[in-house]
Amino acid sequence: MFLILLQYIRPVAAVEHYMEQHRAFLEKFYKSGQFILAGRRKPKSGGLIICKASSRKEVEQIITEDPLDKYQLALYEIIEFEPTSYVNELQSYLS
Repeated sequence: MFLILLQYIRPVAAVEHYMEQHRAFLEKFYKSGQFILAGRRKPKSGGLIICKASSRKEVEQIITEDPLDKYQLALYEIIEFEPTSYVNELQSYLS
């Protein structure tokens, strides 16, 4: 499991211009089952994604499809973690 942290490196107005394309990117990976959760940071300085992937390399490949990466609008930090405790409702996402 991976936590992807996004940090905007351009003005929010520039990021907003590509937000519809970014949402389409997110939807594609929700449908594939690889994205579990995504959201904005508060204050609006970036976002985060919880991603189910088999490797860091796979996550890096997924990120290349994000318009915020393509247009150099955000930096990405990838944190691999192993869920060890969670509510029962998340079991189906973790197996």
